[in-house]
Amino acid sequence: MSIPKKKNTLFINLAFAGSLIALLLFLLKAPEITTPKLPHDEDHNRFFSMKKKTAGKLCVECHTTEETDEIHKDATPNTNRCLFCHRRD
Repeated sequence: MSIPKKKNTLFINLAFAGSLIALLLFLLKAPEITTPKLPHDEDHNRFFSMKKKTAGKLCVECHTTEETDEIHKDATPNTNRCLFCHRRD
């Protein structure tokens, strides 16, 4: 015994609609962005026009001196991926 085509199509449409609703609810419950922004100041403006990897290599030049902020303890300066966590907006 097979399922009539109308019922099969209705089931597929309902499953698809249910999946879309579940995806929408999942996205609406996503946490807010907590990644810190790169400051828009004289020291950091040059990084907005560079590629991320290039800029990351230059971050360590300033942020490892005693005059400026040190790289925070959770960061891994060897990866040169500062703009992976610190976003440019």
